[in-house]
Amino acid sequence: MGYINKVPLSRIGYDFIPKEFLPEGKDEYYLRFEQQKNKKDYRNLTKEEIRILEMNGNESSNWQDVLVTDKFLPKQIKRNKFFGLVRIGDMEEVYLEYRDIRLPVGIYNSQIISCDLGDCVALHQVRYIAHFIVGNEVILLNVNEMETSSNAKFGNGILKEGDQDYSRIYLELCNENGGRSVLPFDGMQAADVYLWTRNRQDKELQQRFWDITNAGFSTTRGYYSEIGDRTVIKNSQIFKNVKIGSDAYIKGISKLKNLTINSTSEAYTQIGEGCELVNGIIGYGCRVFYGVKAVRFILSSYSQLKYGARLINSFLGDNSTISCCEVLNSLIFPAHEQHHNNSFLCASLIKGQSNMAAGATVGSNHNSRAADGEIIAGRGFWPGLCVSLKHNSRFASYTLIVKGDFLHELDVRIPFSLVSNDVANNQVVIVPGYWFMYNMYALMRNTNKFISRDKRSFKNQYFEYDILAPDTVNELFYSLQEIEEAVSRALSGGDALEWLNGKGAADMEITLLNTEFSKRKVILTKAREAHSLFRKLIRYYAACQVLEHIPADKLKETIDAFASNQVGREEFENIGSQLVPKTQVNQLLDDIKSKKLYSWSSIHQRYHGISAGYLQDKTNHALASLVEITGVSASAWHKGFWMDILNEALETKEWICQEIYKTRSKDYENPFRMMVYENRAEMDEVVGRLEDNSFINLQASELEKFKKAVDEIKAVL
Repeated sequence: MGYINKVPLSRIGYDFIPKEFLPEGKDEYYLRFEQQKNKKDYRNLTKEEIRILEMNGNESSNWQDVLVTDKFLPKQIKRNKFFGLVRIGDMEEVYLEYRDIRLPVGIYNSQIISCDLGDCVALHQVRYIAHFIVGNEVILLNVNEMETSSNAKFGNGILKEGDQDYSRIYLELCNENGGRSVLPFDGMQAADVYLWTRNRQDKELQQRFWDITNAGFSTTRGYYSEIGDRTVIKNSQIFKNVKIGSDAYIKGISKLKNLTINSTSEAYTQIGEGCELVNGIIGYGCRVFYGVKAVRFILSSYSQLKYGARLINSFLGDNSTISCCEVLNSLIFPAHEQHHNNSFLCASLIKGQSNMAAGATVGSNHNSRAADGEIIAGRGFWPGLCVSLKHNSRFASYTLIVKGDFLHELDVRIPFSLVSNDVANNQVVIVPGYWFMYNMYALMRNTNKFISRDKRSFKNQYFEYDILAPDTVNELFYSLQEIEEAVSRALSGGDALEWLNGKGAADMEITLLNTEFSKRKVILTKAREAHSLFRKLIRYYAACQVLEHIPADKLKETIDAFASNQVGREEFENIGSQLVPKTQVNQLLDDIKSKKLYSWSSIHQRYHGISAGYLQDKTNHALASLVEITGVSASAWHKGFWMDILNEALETKEWICQEIYKTRSKDYENPFRMMVYENRAEMDEVVGRLEDNSFINLQASELEKFKKAVDEIKAVL
């Protein structure tokens, strides 16, 4: 229960920083003056200006502490109360217009306590605003309460002088028991969170993360809340301890408390009706609308929370959307989509480009004695309608899960798989390579979709959106081995490769081991098709990297250099949608521990440096993969070898384009889709003609470019 103090009225607006926390020789305004970016020549009011102000219904406990510039218009200040040191910037006889709002510059019907107000601000019906620095051309209309504590932290997980440790804000990510907690901070990236939540056994590394974060912020009390230039706030309730960037638009909110809201004119953030946001960081260009509840969270740039979404103790990566759903204790990499009111995501690490279908419950379905389970899913994770999963589970990239209740833990190691719960036969069925075999349109469209939605202004951290990349290709190599081992068991030690190449009965039952934590069978179907497909995709991946990243006239030089210093295929790690060679990740962590990297800024610069070399790392990985999958050393790559690789790659590209068209055309041939239309003409009008499909036409264009690139390489061989 709070308590109420009685303090002399003359002290209202003063003593913001408690005396015990004031440095010697400093007053309570010294940090405020440092924060104020608009350095003005302020002066005291004249007697005539005070007379006009009082005639207009204004009051002040001490007019000597109301300071103005030479461009002051007292007639545009009416029916206000001023307490403490208030400084008012330049004024003009103009009104500010934002959409359909038109408000005269000035201060009207408001109570101002110890604030700096910028040039040409329009404050109307601000019932209480205390210890704020307000930028230029800001509109505040009908706001109930705006206040700041002397120990405000603006969403960062730090302490101020005199704070107790229990008041520190943590993000309890990936596990409900708090065992992977991190300290949030403004500018935190998915890679930062990932590295911090992993490696928990490395106490030295964990201490360095802690120390770096604390060293990045002052423990001094006395910072004011800020509202950036051209920001508009209207019809809102409570603001406390907030730092808001420029050009933001906030309307109808219930509460914003202990937040940093990043916003610029190029990437402005909007927050709408009924939202309650507490203890968080909001990135640039975000949209938060309609009854959202978020507590202890980070919302990365260009992401959206909408329609009653709940984000609690979670990190949501860039270019993501959560609508209606609930997310708790999760670390989600960029390009995540989650819609529909009954989806739920809890205690998970989701590695990007993911989608939660309606009714999917990746939630607190623990199989232990405590709420300490976790789920880890690679890129492209897609639990289907009404899927319920058990903690702990792990899924390879681009795993699609069919509707059903999965009552046991799963470890699906084969990428691009369809996983279904065959209740009738009491078994799990896995179809490897399902996306390529049956839904090429959706698979390939995702890559283009994520690229087009990446609105980051500075893409100095390379996010990998391609379905075939070092992480997924490494999974394909592992899958080849697992398929071969499964076939060998089914043949009781027989020649697996011989069977996979077409010899023997095709209807043989093949099972996977250690995939579900139960006594049920896990059936692997389409083993022959998947084995052949995966090998082809690896060769195609290598050819694509050569065509895309090695100029035709540099091919021989590049291949010779690779052959002379040939290395094996390297492991890559997905750290926040940035793929990094494992050796470089280890070096990064070592440099953090040795203090060579001494701040989050220096760590971020390392990410950027790694990104700058990523395409070369990816090309080297592709060439090493080609050596491994063909069994031919790079030094033996002759003209005939490359002709075969390029011809096959072109055939694969043509097959992909054909499958894209084929899988989409099924929607136009399905009689149950057509039955809701009077005729084909109406259907084309509603859903668009197949011939006009922009993605299909784009793929046809890319095929022509691919053919041209192949011809250029062939010409120099």
